[in-house]
Amino acid sequence: MPSVVKINVLTVPKEQREVLEQRFSSRAGLVESQDGFEWFELLRPVEGTDQYLVYTRWRSEEDFQRWMNGEMRQAHQGGGGRPAASGATLWSFEVVQQAAPKARDGA
Repeated sequence: MPSVVKINVLTVPKEQREVLEQRFSSRAGLVESQDGFEWFELLRPVEGTDQYLVYTRWRSEEDFQRWMNGEMRQAHQGGGGRPAASGATLWSFEVVQQAAPKARDGA
């Protein structure tokens, strides 16, 4: 069964970027302990867009759904303050190919 990738596309006004990044930083470590979790990255836009990408990779769709309906939901309740993002879209993918750096001799 291939891993699944979920990319949450968050539209974040420039004045809310620091707030968004601080909120993710304050929740560091929560997703890493979830069964089936494989990878996380928060990608900040460099130019031409106000959209952050929240990249997570999961062993299966079931693992992602379990997290979404449990730990993630609890972590986002009672966050206080208004949302930093003005919009969000969730993209879903299956991993069909991947590559990793090759080991170097003497490295």
